Amino acid sequence: MGIALPNVGDWYKRVGGDIFEVVAIDIADGCIEIQHFDGTVEEIDSDVWYEMKCTPAVAPEDYSGSLDLSSEDYRSLIEAKRGKNWGDPLDFLDQND
Repeated sequence: MGIALPNVGDWYKRVGGDIFEVVAIDIADGCIEIQHFDGTVEEIDSDVWYEMKCTPAVAPEDYSGSLDLSSEDYRSLIEAKRGKNWGDPLDFLDQND
């Protein structure tokens, strides 16, 4: 399998195991800006990209990494947003009597 070309908005995995998203590409300078799951932004040269041997990865399902939330805090935020009838579309209808 070949090395994946960087594409803005796509997630990749390094050989070492951490995942990141490509957030910008400057073709003129040959730089690629990446953002790690924890929110850290890094700029790398295109030569370094090929040395990293990145492969496509699935985006994380939660956003807690970049917000520095513990898993308990993240779960409580999700549960608080849902409420008891979270999935009922009729809750959002305008009820005129």
